[in-house]
Amino acid sequence: MAYAEDLRGNRLLAALADADAARWWRHLERVDLKLGQVLYEPGRRLSHAYFPTSAIVSLLHRMNGGASAVFAVVGSEGVVGTSLFLGGGTTTSHGSVLIAGQGFRIGAQIIRDEFERSDPVRHLLLRYTQALATQISQTAVRNRHHTLDQQVCSWLLHSLDRLRGSEVVMTHELIAGMLGVRREGVTLVAGHLQAAGLVRCRRGHISVLDRAGLERRACECHAVVKNEYDRLLPQPPAARPANAPGWVSPAWRSVAANCATTRHEGAAAFET
Repeated sequence: MAYAEDLRGNRLLAALADADAARWWRHLERVDLKLGQVLYEPGRRLSHAYFPTSAIVSLLHRMNGGASAVFAVVGSEGVVGTSLFLGGGTTTSHGSVLIAGQGFRIGAQIIRDEFERSDPVRHLLLRYTQALATQISQTAVRNRHHTLDQQVCSWLLHSLDRLRGSEVVMTHELIAGMLGVRREGVTLVAGHLQAAGLVRCRRGHISVLDRAGLERRACECHAVVKNEYDRLLPQPPAARPANAPGWVSPAWRSVAANCATTRHEGAAAFET
């Protein structure tokens, strides 16, 4: 069973209304998402939808020759498994964990039922899908028209938008694989960014020192995608007014209180 104070780490789960949150609470399961873990593959029916909180999942196509191309990433802003509620059931792409972390998952049939049952849930998930489609289209534009320097900056910013903090745990080889370019090219760009004082690189870690400078250097695709997510989705909890540092949405606060009461009653009965 999930815990309400953790669910705020995902933008969609934090936006659930009271009535919907009470039902979802019973079905969400906390999961560890490990680097390289495959969440779905082409032609296979998805068993769960995943809501990352601190992990990032890449959505990609693999060619027959072994090459791959990442067309979108999903982190704390979204859900992996949109085909479940869009009616497809299967996809032609892969979903694998790009940056390890935590998240929640819910059964395939449950999210389909919730999509059909609740207008607020359906509208939320459809708005997210529209934002995801924007990210996919901008990826195509970026790969066709922008320099490698701009592409690397955009991918770093996309990652930061989905992580807490200013460090991205990602090797040059992994970035090269995402962009479909040679690792040497990414290493050269990283060196330029470090020389400009924008990032600090050490083995497998890239710390962003000057986000504003990185944004100026990136192509416009990052801003287009971020603005669309912000337009279509509720603001993350940290950006909302809060009475205390540890803000929890009213929906999850009431669910947590009910769950705590149930635990106390169960403990009292056991002691008796």
